[in-house]
Amino acid sequence: MKVVLLQDVKALGKKDDIVNVSDGYARNFLFPKKLAVEATAGKLNEINDKKSSLENKKRKELEEAKKLAERLNNIEIVIKTKAGVNGKLFGSITAKDIADLIKENHKIEIDKKKIVLEDAIKSLGTHEIEIKVYPEVVAKVKVTVSQE
Repeated sequence: MKVVLLQDVKALGKKDDIVNVSDGYARNFLFPKKLAVEATAGKLNEINDKKSSLENKKRKELEEAKKLAERLNNIEIVIKTKAGVNGKLFGSITAKDIADLIKENHKIEIDKKKIVLEDAIKSLGTHEIEIKVYPEVVAKVKVTVSQE
């Protein structure tokens, strides 16, 4: 019997998957626990519509992410801070600082968790910072740290 899963079922499939199971398993376990429904033409059409709308939504999000990445690639941030004689900063520049400056200067809101910094910036100079805009889209922003 073909059924459409309403929830993830261990060792069977994920939500909205169409799977073949024995009649007894479907009637005695899946249907009473509302884990699945019988795969009718109407239900299959409903699932296909859901999948196509989800694909369209993802495609739009990807396009928006690419546009945002293009804007971010052209941004250069200048940070003036106190530093010692040898170029070491008194303190450090963190992902939060960079996100705040992008929001303040360019009106683009970036989540600080999406900014890739292995360690906080602790020296003067130009640093190239990666920002993960979307799973496949990465932007690079130049951050110039100069002495105050």
